[in-house]
Amino acid sequence: MRISARTQYALRAAAELAAASPGPLPADKIAEAQGIPRRFLDNILLQLRRAGLLRSRRGPDGGYWLARAPDQISLADIVRIVEGVPEGGDHGGFPGVAGPLADVWDALRDHEQALLSDVTLADITRRSAPLAPPAAATPGSPRP
Repeated sequence: MRISARTQYALRAAAELAAASPGPLPADKIAEAQGIPRRFLDNILLQLRRAGLLRSRRGPDGGYWLARAPDQISLADIVRIVEGVPEGGDHGGFPGVAGPLADVWDALRDHEQALLSDVTLADITRRSAPLAPPAAATPGSPRP
């Protein structure tokens, strides 16, 4: 899986909001804390707000906050908003003996999605995110 800079910035901004005390956090504080270019961040925050993941308030006491509790927002939620829904497993098939590779790519994508779905913003802010492969993986099987 390739994670774009935009998605990485969105994940970092969301983690910053999850760790913030209740109430709005100004975009400039998020940008400064995470080293994200402000104009780029503004577009990301707007996208996350339009998707219903964030709320915002204007004015001197304004800023952004999460629309749900950090333990109710998975990394997959953020990736889906920023990157869109992942494509299906149609690789067009591979010829000959390489045919089974399509199944490997599908399994890899499924494992990535399972891991991102299992890890929440609360896990990230607690610094105890489960980094092991999803439970469906069997011991001794290759890790993605």
